[in-house]
This record gives sequence, structure tokens and C-alpha cells, in this order.
Amino acid sequence: MTATTRNDTPVAIEGGGVELRMRDFGGDMAVAFARLPKGTDMRPALTGSPGGMCQCPHWGYLLKGRLKMRTASGDEIYEAGQAFYWPPGHAPEALEDCEYVDFSPKKELNEVIDQVKAQMG
Repeated sequence: MTATTRNDTPVAIEGGGVELRMRDFGGDMAVAFARLPKGTDMRPALTGSPGGMCQCPHWGYLLKGRLKMRTASGDEIYEAGQAFYWPPGHAPEALEDCEYVDFSPKKELNEVIDQVKAQMG
């Protein structure tokens, strides 16, 4: 597959207003479309991961909202219209309703999805 839309991408995580859709994007990469409602803090869902943080790198674009990315070296704020790279060792918190698209190594992304699903019950 060389192109996809959010609506054509299968849901991988859903609950509490959080939605993550993920699709294999060829080779070792996956594309994900994420929605996080204002106030969502993903740290509890990452409990059990090293440092309690996502260990998958992501390259992407914030389509809507403001997001605080917590890291061991401090917090960073991202706003709609910004491209980003989030290295391993981060946990997002939505300061506003957020939507973003990212590209990630599918092996690492699947590990994070499994971890989040286990914590969400």
C-alpha cells in the first residue's frame, strides 16, 4: 500500500475518546492517525514500559491542537502545523483536542500498541 486515508486505516486503539489507527506502510514502517482529547495523559497507559514512556520513535505532523511531550530531559510543547520527531522516551499529554499523523517502525509501534491495550484493559 502506498497511500491511505484516516478512514481507510484500521483502528488499533480506541477508548475514552482516544483513537489510534495504524496500517503497515511497506517495508519496516507503519503510518498512524491519532486523536487525543484535551486532558489525555498517556503516562498511565505506558506503565510497565522502560521509564514509563513510549520507546518507539515517531516522525509526523500535528494537524490540530496543542500537545505536551514529556521526556526524561524535560517537557516540550507542540502546536498544530508543526512537523515533529519524537525519539524513544516520551509520553504525550493533550493540552487541547489533538490530531496527528506519524510514521514509525512497525515492530516498535506494535509493541507500544500492545502495552497500551494491556493497560487500558
